[in-house]
Amino acid sequence: MNENLQYNTKRSRLRIPEYGRHIQKMVDQALQLTNRDERNKMAQAIIGVMGNLNPHLRDVPDFQHKLWDQLFIMSEFELDVDSPYPIPLKEVLSARPEPLSYPQNFPKYRFYGNNIKTMIEAALKFEDGQEKEALFFVIANHMKKCFLNWNKDTVEDKVIFDHLFELSDGKIDLRNADETLSNSDDLIRLSNKRFGRQKPQTHKNKKFRSKRRK
Repeated sequence: MNENLQYNTKRSRLRIPEYGRHIQKMVDQALQLTNRDERNKMAQAIIGVMGNLNPHLRDVPDFQHKLWDQLFIMSEFELDVDSPYPIPLKEVLSARPEPLSYPQNFPKYRFYGNNIKTMIEAALKFEDGQEKEALFFVIANHMKKCFLNWNKDTVEDKVIFDHLFELSDGKIDLRNADETLSNSDDLIRLSNKRFGRQKPQTHKNKKFRSKRRK
């Protein structure tokens, strides 16, 4: 085995692998310089090389700021040079972000989406009349379409009306309505057309199939 060969598994870990080991070596060399002026010149040279990797962005101020931040990260915040931007703090970089809170108003009805509650509240603010009643059925049809996207089968209108009654805290009751919702097949076809889904084509012509077999 050649003793001069070096395997990456035996080398030190790269702090920002995207820049490769050569840039990291330049940063390590800059850390060894005792003269501040030489360190500043070395830092500027490193920034130039890093910028050359993305020439279309190297002169953009925000990108320059990013390069200097990455330079300090690769030096583990030990490089003492004059930066044109505020030097980032190691504590800020290593700090964990606050967890995001996701709206989960009705976890068991997630397939309706989180906007359904907003739609219901907006509909309830309408004045009583045919327009308000029609809006309730629009929401119910939307819920049915969402349900079918989640469960590609069929669903009875009664299920949708029960869910709408529950989600509206009993303020929208269509359970005894004479009007029915849109047909399940039509809603599925509309959803497939919207998202560009197509059913596989089948050849119903027997002569065509027989010719292909020959």
